[in-house]
Amino acid sequence: MTKRYPKTLSRGANNTVIALSETEVAKLFSEDTRSDIGSEAEKMKFANEVNGLVVRFIRLDFDENLDSDMLVMERLYPLDFRAYEYERRELWLDVFEDELEHLHKAGFVHRDLRRPSDMPGFSFDNIFLTEKGLRLIDVGISALRHQVGDRLFERFVEQEMQELERFREFFLTR
Repeated sequence: MTKRYPKTLSRGANNTVIALSETEVAKLFSEDTRSDIGSEAEKMKFANEVNGLVVRFIRLDFDENLDSDMLVMERLYPLDFRAYEYERRELWLDVFEDELEHLHKAGFVHRDLRRPSDMPGFSFDNIFLTEKGLRLIDVGISALRHQVGDRLFERFVEQEMQELERFREFFLTR
């Protein structure tokens, strides 16, 4: 059975995200998980230097009560995009696409816009609509060009662009 943490916001395949305050959340890394906290922090900081599309990294920490390493990030409050007009959603999507392209050019690819079909949750759970527009969370399987090389990076970007097209259809037609 999966351990339940106080103030749980969400749970993924390997980690739980909890609320720390009104402005901060923590992704918990307890036991041996598939993703590495240092690598995830590095990728998040890299993306944050390019633009504000990826959730903002705050710090790495440890909680003795939870016996867990923590990746502390800004807390986002998602909005329901269906409450907004098509034209506004189109504008948000254009900005999102531009920011994603800037990340790609800088050498960052998210790799998880669309969740695998066998994962619980909604297809595009890693894309939040916020008061500041569309934002990305969960950079656990993201890749940096300098770590994976050009050939693999370009393959990941191509896959991400296909996911982006599916997201465009989802976001504009619901």
